[in-house]
This record gives sequence, structure tokens and C-alpha cells, in this order.
Amino acid sequence: MDPPVTPPTADASSERQGRGRRTLAVARAAVGAPFTRRQLRELSFCLAGLPFTLINPLVLFVLTVDIIWFVVDGGRGNPSAGEMAVACACQGLLLMLLVSTTAARRLGSLQRLLATRLLGTRVGEPPPVRRRPGGRAWSGPGLGDVAGWRVMAYQLAKLPVGLVELYAVFFWVGGLVNLSYPLLWGAFRNHPPGVQLSPVPVFTPFGLFGDGTFRVATFPGTFAAAAAGAAMLLVAPWVTRAVTSVDAWLIRGLLGPGRLAQRVHDLELTRALAVDDSAAMLRRLERDLHDGAQIRLATLAMNLGMAREKLGDGGEVPDAAAARELVDAAIRGAKDALGELRGLVRGIHPPVLDNGLADALASLAADSAIPVELQVDLPVRPAPAIETIAYFCAAELLANAAKHSLANAIDVRGVEHRDVLLLSVTDDGTGGVESGRGSGLRGLTSRVAVVDGRLTITSPPGGPTRITVELPFRA
Repeated sequence: MDPPVTPPTADASSERQGRGRRTLAVARAAVGAPFTRRQLRELSFCLAGLPFTLINPLVLFVLTVDIIWFVVDGGRGNPSAGEMAVACACQGLLLMLLVSTTAARRLGSLQRLLATRLLGTRVGEPPPVRRRPGGRAWSGPGLGDVAGWRVMAYQLAKLPVGLVELYAVFFWVGGLVNLSYPLLWGAFRNHPPGVQLSPVPVFTPFGLFGDGTFRVATFPGTFAAAAAGAAMLLVAPWVTRAVTSVDAWLIRGLLGPGRLAQRVHDLELTRALAVDDSAAMLRRLERDLHDGAQIRLATLAMNLGMAREKLGDGGEVPDAAAARELVDAAIRGAKDALGELRGLVRGIHPPVLDNGLADALASLAADSAIPVELQVDLPVRPAPAIETIAYFCAAELLANAAKHSLANAIDVRGVEHRDVLLLSVTDDGTGGVESGRGSGLRGLTSRVAVVDGRLTITSPPGGPTRITVELPFRA
């Protein structure tokens, strides 16, 4: 008797369905890859970069040798050693001319612009030209311009990369041509009966390196050419992606600022942000003191002076009731001024931070108008300056969520990861938050950047919104 057949379990069935969906998604991505905007931009980058491949020290050297050879020997024989030496000297002078002027820098700027517009690769500019003592600039960058020589190094490396980019373009062009063979066969092969025509070659990528080209002599054979063209179009996006990734890596490494220059730029920016943040805090304190506590203390002094006049110089008090009212007003003013001064102190350094960041975030969560789920896991306390920045970031983000997000719940998490404090505030609101909108987020970004921190925003339209603040544990 055969054993009973066990029906497949629900887990096995769902696993098969998941594999089927993943396979379908991969197939759909492979078929639709040539028709995405990203692939068209990468193809445009390959086409736009081909002219820059010719501005290459090696190519220019070969052209210089050919020109001298043609002028001196009329193109007969081989170039002599003297002609090669003259070509080397001309090539060196040309490179020095490109570097000593702004031509090399402008060439690098064009390459960075193409990478930004077509690949989405944003590369910072190299350091500016040094200046003479006294403020006068050099007439040009000079031969010591490292950025110009880095551009020349990129142009030298661009030659093999540009050839591979040309090979990637051939995938697209050859694929489209081969795919059109069945459609164009009748238009170009309409010859009279009895006329023998040569077979039509079908070029494939392998034909560039060996016997990879075949010929088509009949209409059914054109479908083999169409199949080859379809395969080339499916492979073309991945070849283009690979070569443009290498080119973008070269652009970041050679056309952008060097590591030391970038670090110096970051430190200068951090210093400027710190100075601006300190100046803004001083202006805010001066304004709060002038508009609040100073006025209340002035009113207190005036009330006390009027009360003394009511009390008189001695003997009986002429108007005791009015004196009592003035003293009461002075006491109220003193209490209000003391409250405002305490508020200013809390704005500089909240006393609750003395107990740690966890207790400070708990007090913010308790005062929030929207329910907050708080989770803090900090085995080691950060530096006091880092705790202060994290506290004010959390307070600003909670206030923004309460004002603008229309959220029903907020999740606040603070954890330590590899000596970095990760503070995230997530709400289930409407989303659509942008870093450039509103002075609050711009101010937080500047404050975080003072200690080499970073603020990232993930807020698609419709939500949820997740804002993460990364701060070093030590300032």
C-alpha cells in the first residue's frame, strides 16, 4: 500500500510563491533595464565623454609625432630619435601650458559637471588658487597647481576607460541595428530575380576580438541577427553601468579635492559654523535679556522707588495702601524676572542633563503633545557638549513634529554604535520634509556639523518621516 501523500504546508507554498515573485521581479528588471532613465543618462555620459578621450597626453604625443614626421620627412620612413625628442619637448610644454593656465581646471570642471548632471555623482571643487601675501592673486595657477596635474592624470586614465565606454556604446548601437534586420530586409534586398547579392554581416561584441561576426543571406537568418541584437541590448545596461562606475570613481579620486584639502575645507567650514552658532547664541541671549529680564528688573526698580516715596521720609506713612500695592508689584516682577532668567539658563544648559541624556530625553517625551515611545541604550555617557547638542536636536525635532507632521505617534531612539551616538526621531505623519525648508532644520544641520556630525532625512510624501542625527561620542 502506497504511503499517503502529505499535502504541502502553508510555509512551503508561501516560500515557493516568494521565489516565483523574486524570479519575476528579476526578469522584469532585466528586460526593462535598457529603457530606464538611469540607463539613458549613463549612455549619454559615455557619448558626451568620448571627445574628452582625445584630450589625452598619450594621444596628443602621437599626434605631435605624426605632425613633425609629416612636416620634416613628408611621411616617409619612420620618425627619427630627434623628432621623438622634439615631440616630447612639445608635449611637455603643452602640458605645462594647460596646467599653468586655467585650461586644466576648466576641463576638470566640465567633467565634474557631466558627472553631476548625468550620473548624479557630486564631486567638490579642488582648493582655489593660492594668493600672494597681501591679497594679490597669481596671474595663473602656475606649474605647482596640484589640481591641474590631477586633471592631466585623469585624462591619461580616461583613454582606456573611454575605449571601454565606446565599446559600451557599440552594444547599444549594434544591438539596435541587429534587432532591425527583419524589418529592413525587404527594404534593402528588393533586387530582381536571378541577381546574387553578398551576405550581410552581423556584428557582435565578440567580433571585435575574434571570429564573432556571422553573415546573413536569407530572410529567416535575419531572426538570428535580431536575437543577437536583443541579447546585446539586454547586456548593454550592465556594461554601461560598470564602465561609468569606474569613471565616476576616477572623477571622485582625481578631479575632486584631495583628502588633506577636503579635511582642511571641512575644518574651515566647521570653524565657520561654530563661530556663527556662537554669535547667534549671543544675539539670542542679548535679545532675550533686553526684551524680558532687563525690562522686568527696570520695572522692579521703578516700583521700589515709587514705594519709597509713598512711605515718606519718616513718621506716619501717608499712603500705606498704595505703598503695599507697589511692593506687591515689585515682588511679582522679581519672581517673573527670576523665572525668565531660569529659562535662559535652561536654554544654555538644561539642568536635567546633569542626570544624563536618557533622563533629559525622558523629560522631553513626557512634555510632548504627541505620544512618544522612547528607547535609549547608552552604556557610556557622551561628552557634555555632545549631550547638549543631542538634547536640543531632539527638542527641535519633537516640536517640529507636533507643529507640522499631523502624526499620531513618535518614536525616539538613542543608541551607541562604534563610538557614534545615533539619535533618530520617527513619526507617522504626512512626510514630505526637506532639509532646505525651514530655518529649524538648517540650524540643526549647522549645529551638528560643528562637531563633525551629520543629519539625514528620510521623508517620502505620505510618510513616515525619519530624521537621524549622528554625533561623535567625543567632541
